[in-house]
Amino acid sequence: MSKFFAFLKDESGASAAEYVLILAIVGTGIAGAALGLGSAITTALGNATTQITNPTP
Repeated sequence: MSKFFAFLKDESGASAAEYVLILAIVGTGIAGAALGLGSAITTALGNATTQITNPTP
């Protein structure tokens, strides 16, 4: 238990500002990936709809 309290009092780790920067970078990457994936899904569903309504032999 004393090691846990020593860990909590340790100030040598990353500060809150560094965690915010990491979170912002990761969040931006996730948002970009989600937008790209959304476009790909929209295109794929549009192509499938076209093939269903106007099938080509």
